Amino acid sequence: MKILVVASEAMPFIRTGGLADSVGALTRALAATGADVRLVIPRYSGIDKAMTRDMKMVATGIVNLAWRQLYYGVKKVRHHGVTTYFIDNEWYFKRDQLYGYQDDAERFAYFCRAVLAMLPEIGFHPDIIHCHDWHTGLVGTFLKEDFRSDRFYKGIKVIYTIHSFQYQGSYPPSVLRDVLGLPQNLFSMGNVAYEGRVNYMKAGIVYADAVTTVHSEYDGCEAELAAEPGPGLDRYLWTQDLSVTGIINGIDDDTYNPLTDTYIHWHYTDTDAWAGKQKNKEALRNRIGLKRQRRVPLMALMAPFLDEEGARLAVQVLETLPFEDLQLVIIGTQDCRWEASFCDIAAAHPTQVVVHPLFPQSLIHELYAAADLFLLPSRHESYELSQLIALRYGAIPIVYGEDPLKTHIQPFDKYRKEGNGLVFYHFTARDCRYTIQRAQSYYEDATLWQRLVHNAMTSDYSWRKTAQAYVSVYKQLLSP
Repeated sequence: MKILVVASEAMPFIRTGGLADSVGALTRALAATGADVRLVIPRYSGIDKAMTRDMKMVATGIVNLAWRQLYYGVKKVRHHGVTTYFIDNEWYFKRDQLYGYQDDAERFAYFCRAVLAMLPEIGFHPDIIHCHDWHTGLVGTFLKEDFRSDRFYKGIKVIYTIHSFQYQGSYPPSVLRDVLGLPQNLFSMGNVAYEGRVNYMKAGIVYADAVTTVHSEYDGCEAELAAEPGPGLDRYLWTQDLSVTGIINGIDDDTYNPLTDTYIHWHYTDTDAWAGKQKNKEALRNRIGLKRQRRVPLMALMAPFLDEEGARLAVQVLETLPFEDLQLVIIGTQDCRWEASFCDIAAAHPTQVVVHPLFPQSLIHELYAAADLFLLPSRHESYELSQLIALRYGAIPIVYGEDPLKTHIQPFDKYRKEGNGLVFYHFTARDCRYTIQRAQSYYEDATLWQRLVHNAMTSDYSWRKTAQAYVSVYKQLLSP
């Protein structure tokens, strides 16, 4: 199976956020399955010099974009067993930042066309082109509208993965003809338009042979969402006859591993998690000035992982939560508009609650390793990855879930000793507070708690599992 992964950024080459982490890790995990996987991203000037030293130019050519005839170069490097191509054009990619320019519509339309144009030049005919987020949404559009007459491209399937609905590549209608060079009827029919504007993500969805998201909440819920369609592009998915699969990102076992993590003070596994967490807890308390207490669970709250509703609910819960037998560490509040409320809660419980405004990597890892509980009361699963990392470190997630069958956090049953976290099903302060107190009662039973931690730490949410889920989608598309 030949797969071309197309993205605007990928680790270890260049990164602005989680997209790069996901694409880089997924590409390596797919390669480990034995597939011929190759990656292509723009050749930004910001790529580390150490990464560019071994790049070799393997192709050059001209790509048409509306009335423009534009140069493209293709550079190549092999890193960690994966061949990566870089689309080279200094006019578009020799800039201080990756995004945020007035000509972003043109830059990434050019990138999509250049990706397709390079394939016969490098002699690679992929079975699957796997595109990620709005920057690559036009790959399928150009493939099926402009390149389909060329026999070289026959049989290529396109998978489009949505990482975030927040950024969609939405531009004025004039972009259609002046930048994309596409006929007006594609806009009129809605193929590349949404709410009166050209929308690259909408194009990616329409022209894909399969659509996936990185949130499990979107898997298998088309009928329910179609019954109550909303104005967002995410709702559009469920009103169409589309195959949509939710495949949650894996976690990097090398980066997030309590047995090898260089940020934490004491390494541990599921067999000695109790002792390891106690020692990490003491180290964290010393670092942030939290009173030393024995047999009291420590709960973590990471403000950057809260949506607006979740932050509001967290404040309501914590303002009325008794802290006699519980300690709480809140980090990353600097850019949260609820910071003052969190600080008021800490002031009311100075020996039990600490607020740290910053969000450094070292503190994030230390808190995962020290925490017994991980509170994430958000309505949407935008930060599923943080829950999975918490599981890896034995910090038991407390999360909201509308449907127990659609959350990867499985509610713990103290009688069957099954499940890996705690879930509340009414988005109210009362239900969330009750779930926290239920977790405290489990913590008081050492045998029961150690079983819950064992279940959490042995849950498999590695990239290996994620890669196999994508391979299943690939095979379904390629089956006769």
